[in-house]
Amino acid sequence: MVKSTLVVRASDALPLAASVDDESIEQDLSEHKQQAKLIFRRISPNSEPRCSIESGQYTLHYLIADNVIYLVITDKSYPRKLAFSYLDELSKEFQTSYGAKVDTVRKPYAFVGFDTFMSKTTRLYQDTRTASGAGAGHLDKLNDELQDVTRIMTKNMEELLWRGDSLDRMSHLSTSLRSESEKYRKAARNINFQAMLRQYAPIGGVVLLLIILLYWRFS
Repeated sequence: MVKSTLVVRASDALPLAASVDDESIEQDLSEHKQQAKLIFRRISPNSEPRCSIESGQYTLHYLIADNVIYLVITDKSYPRKLAFSYLDELSKEFQTSYGAKVDTVRKPYAFVGFDTFMSKTTRLYQDTRTASGAGAGHLDKLNDELQDVTRIMTKNMEELLWRGDSLDRMSHLSTSLRSESEKYRKAARNINFQAMLRQYAPIGGVVLLLIILLYWRFS
């Protein structure tokens, strides 16, 4: 389920717009909204443009486009495909309506009127379990048709808070390269071991046969 949405300027984390959340959601997500501010501060020009960050029972998904960060907090079970489709729709509409003004505004929440579009879009992307009739069918169809999200980086909030992990592309690439390098080393060791067996197995067989013959001869 889509819980809350934040839109900020990437260059300085100035809040541009946000969903209007009821009191219960505000209380439930107070810690996660603080975590969102941490994410905004961690984002740099080298950061991944799309990322999912898991935090307890929720996941924070963000999309960076045209110096704007779009972040949505969803239940952990909510499909990533739908989360990023939702963010894509927000980014396209926001760029069309306010893109030319993003770099010039000075006060927070200068585009508070964007909440109308966010509310309408949120209703479309609400929980597939509670959506009924055509709404649920639309979400299921949309989820099937969306682009693959398996390449989108996934992080854990604990890694960002306590281990100083990075959101940069190079950090993600380095992790992937280390993983691939380890796989390569394991494969190389297996190949070398098999080659050694093929090379020395006949000799070992002859030696073993000689030992057996000598044992049989002198026993």
